Amino acid sequence: MRLSRSIMLLMLAVILLAALDLCCGGTGFGIPESVIFNKLRLPRMLMAILAGASLALSGLQMQTVFRNPLADPHIMGVSAGAGTGAAVATLLIGTSLPAALSGLTVVAAAFIGALLTSALVILVASRMRGATTLLIFGVMLGFVFSAITSILEYSANAESLKVFYSWSAGSFIGCGYDGIAIITAALMIGLLLALLNNRNLDVALFGDEYASMAGSDPSRTRMVSMIGSCLMAGAVTAFCGPLGFVGIVAPHISRALAGSSVHIKTIPFTLMTGAGLSLIADIISQVFPTPLPVGSTMAIIGIPIILYILLLK
Repeated sequence: MRLSRSIMLLMLAVILLAALDLCCGGTGFGIPESVIFNKLRLPRMLMAILAGASLALSGLQMQTVFRNPLADPHIMGVSAGAGTGAAVATLLIGTSLPAALSGLTVVAAAFIGALLTSALVILVASRMRGATTLLIFGVMLGFVFSAITSILEYSANAESLKVFYSWSAGSFIGCGYDGIAIITAALMIGLLLALLNNRNLDVALFGDEYASMAGSDPSRTRMVSMIGSCLMAGAVTAFCGPLGFVGIVAPHISRALAGSSVHIKTIPFTLMTGAGLSLIADIISQVFPTPLPVGSTMAIIGIPIILYILLLK
């Protein structure tokens, strides 16, 4: 009964935030309100919900399989790998493709980058027992991909750099309904894999040895989780840029709201908490005369919460 009430209240909060987000943003001059709503505000709101839910679900699974409260696609290097893949598509081949193929190419490149990074993290995780060491590896991996991206920036032309810098700042604007459809598909696949894997994720909380004794295959659990997570993170990064903090913060809030770490209970809370945090970040970014990058407003929200979590630990 308590869980049902909490779910309903959280769902109501997300609906109210979505309605408020639809009211934010400039109107422009001589542009019909219906055009602004259909072409700008509605897609922006939907993208915020989908991106936040996807990154939050990715973070929940990574924190479980790595047993690390700070693990998420951004800090573990997966978003950086996806970003490098997106940079390759944007800076090297994006401008030479038709618009219909360019978006799909960026998503495919980002997914490949996330998948390769995930494979590296899984390989290292199988040989390292210390969570701190694994976290450092993820951070270092992110630096490596950032260096590769910088090299690509140095060799790119001015037009491609302008597009890439706009992408890297983070935004829910300009993705269109094609991007929404792709991220929705990625989220549905990731959610399905998480739900099918939820019992294995539960036993993974107690470590590989316990999971093996319970009849679960830790390697398979990690692989299924990482495939779903990198698919979602890759799609979001491709269209919205490298967005951090939601994947770390949302799982902690969802566990507190659910009063449990059982995944079948925390997954719905995580999806809605991630969506709510992204909507708040987008609302904050739109209240200024010149909209702020969503990546920056997410940091403003996420960093104090992470520091609070660290102090409690």
